[in-house]
Amino acid sequence: MALGTLALFALVPILTVLVFLVVLRWPAKYAMPLAFAVTVAMALFVWDVPGNQIAAASTKGVVTALEVLFIVFGAVLMLNTLKESGAIQTIRQGFIDISPDRRIQAIIICWLFGSFIEGASGWGTPAAVLAPLLVAIGFPAMGAVMVALIIQSTPVSYGAVGTPILIGVSSGLTGSDAVNAEASALGVNFNEYIQMIGGQVAIFHGIVGLLIPLFMVMMLTFFFGEKKSLKAGAEVWKFALFAGLAFTIPYALVANLLGPEFPSLFGGLIGLAIVVPAAKKGFLLPKTQWDFPPESQWDPDWTGTLKADSLKPAYISPFKAWFPYILMGLLLVLTRLGSLPFGNWLKTLELSAAEVFGTQISIVSTPLFLPGFIMILMSIMGYFLYSMNKETYGTAVKNTTVMIISAAPALLFAVPMVQVFINSDVNTTGYMSMPLVLAEAVSAMMGENWPLVAPAIGALGAFVAGSNTISNMMFSMFQFGTAENVGLTPGIIVALQAVGGAAGNMICVHNVVAASATAGLIGKEGALIRKTLIPTAYYVIFAGAIGYIALNGLGFNIGTMIAAVVVLTVISIIVKGLREKDTAPVEVRQQKFGG
Repeated sequence: MALGTLALFALVPILTVLVFLVVLRWPAKYAMPLAFAVTVAMALFVWDVPGNQIAAASTKGVVTALEVLFIVFGAVLMLNTLKESGAIQTIRQGFIDISPDRRIQAIIICWLFGSFIEGASGWGTPAAVLAPLLVAIGFPAMGAVMVALIIQSTPVSYGAVGTPILIGVSSGLTGSDAVNAEASALGVNFNEYIQMIGGQVAIFHGIVGLLIPLFMVMMLTFFFGEKKSLKAGAEVWKFALFAGLAFTIPYALVANLLGPEFPSLFGGLIGLAIVVPAAKKGFLLPKTQWDFPPESQWDPDWTGTLKADSLKPAYISPFKAWFPYILMGLLLVLTRLGSLPFGNWLKTLELSAAEVFGTQISIVSTPLFLPGFIMILMSIMGYFLYSMNKETYGTAVKNTTVMIISAAPALLFAVPMVQVFINSDVNTTGYMSMPLVLAEAVSAMMGENWPLVAPAIGALGAFVAGSNTISNMMFSMFQFGTAENVGLTPGIIVALQAVGGAAGNMICVHNVVAASATAGLIGKEGALIRKTLIPTAYYVIFAGAIGYIALNGLGFNIGTMIAAVVVLTVISIIVKGLREKDTAPVEVRQQKFGG
């Protein structure tokens, strides 16, 4: 079968997700079973994948989905424990004391604290932690999930102490003579070559990600503001760029000086240390404060089952209220550092199955090593720390369980669909796997303009696999080979793959479903993906243009033109917002915070 025809068949499962979930707005619990069935049909009747391979891939997907649900359960239980105890009220007041402005709260909580959590844990944990926390302090559920997903971009390449680079890119390139020859030509060994790619990734992210805080607040004010304009978001452009630089500069320096383990961790911590005191002093803050409209005016689509209005008053000190989150972050770091034994201790409980159903697919799960286990421990600690009674803690457990049960159907079909898609390379036709067929078709069309689409291939991998690490495993060698075939620098193209793979986390179905579940926002996943497609498109287009410039230089070329269009568009939106501020009456509403 011709490559173009085969690519169209490979595109069918992705189009099924987009059409039914995003366009027709089906709830994920209905759209994903259909997408799974379509993917299985493509695997069986076009790729001629054996039934046992499909069954093994599906089983691996179910196990992975259960792991994701375990993480979500831990995140929501931890939040509900703080909520029932009243500790969340102290946390809410703490953010108000920094600034009552919701735009500033979103930047500090998501961009900085979220990046730290991503660096410590990865695997969608930040969105699972941040979304319910934002709801608890008064954000609409859909707005909370949206901003929590948007930061699943810049810090992701160094999530889980550098896993997408150290495991994803490294394992994707391991064993290739061409890669070893490229490293030798540069005078470095294989591990040093991976570190060089990791440093380049941070530079690309640092340029593109600088605008993510601004993107985040402008989308927040546009979709969830009373006037639904970009004006209120544009007003914070100075503070948003300041917060962007406070993270991306130390982030890029750490990646290039220390390696891929700590850029997001250190970037988040250093950013918090710089931005929080500055915000308290009013540095670069707009003169007017911004809040959501009164809850009585919220669109019903904005809300879920998790509410902020049931917060209980309490007199808990800020340190005591924050202690479970502080300890969680510390434990995540300690258990992810390979030089320390703690992670290996947690991995001693290993559930595994080799050669499932007679295939080469193996399943390994280490439940105690999952972030969900640490979050559950923090919840139990909260029971004693806050002197809770059995009734209130039972309420936290019950509410969490109900939420997880409602989220389970979508994930239990979404992740198996991904695994069947990825593992379709075992077949009797000799075809490559579905994602590689798609990438090969795009490569044939683009030629020397490949840098422009290399990030999009990474994003596609993350969209279908739900992971930057898996996307890098799938496509790093393909990106390297394509670069060599068209005469480009392979390391830069692989770096663009990693950047795009990080950006794809904003729209990957299982991240969206999991984050929505933590905020009690079930059945509205398509609406969220439509929104997060906007920053995802910005990310892959701008990254591709920057990559093209890195390879071809500034000049009258397509990369420079695209980059100029992106920058000028952002500047024009900011200017338009500022002009609207000068000419349009600013509505001042009484801020309502607290219990």
